[in-house]
Amino acid sequence: MKTVSWIGIAAMFALASGCASNPQKESAPQIQRISAEELEQLLPKPDPNLTYEELVRLSHEGVTAEALIEKIKQSNSSYELTPSQALELGRKGVDPKVLDFMHAQREQTLREGFADELNKRDREHQSVVEQLRREAMMRPMCDPFWGPYPPYWRYPYPYPYRWR
Repeated sequence: MKTVSWIGIAAMFALASGCASNPQKESAPQIQRISAEELEQLLPKPDPNLTYEELVRLSHEGVTAEALIEKIKQSNSSYELTPSQALELGRKGVDPKVLDFMHAQREQTLREGFADELNKRDREHQSVVEQLRREAMMRPMCDPFWGPYPPYWRYPYPYPYRWR
């Protein structure tokens, strides 16, 4: 019974004389949504240097799908094909491999753009976290009157297993 009372007294003393701190207002983490305007800026603009009409004309002239894909790559063309446009180009004679390449190129560009944006936001978040970590390290750990260690701790930090 004596040990229980001593433990209770020690616990109350530790709680009553613990480190003084200023509690920070904790708020729920905010999810940063991308607005419609930001999304519009993030999406790559289609730049068809090789127009749809030229693709149809080259297809009618007998240029192979691989050669058309190479021309699209060389001209740095990017397309935003809707399904109806892809069907229309297919009806006009453009090879399905070319249409698949145009779609895959657009999807890859979108993925890279979003990945870049996510990486940029992550770097900004990490810099904020690092700044907060530095500020927390500069704050005093305990009451200025006692210094870094409360008086009931043995030098330089507590050894509870040695207390008897």
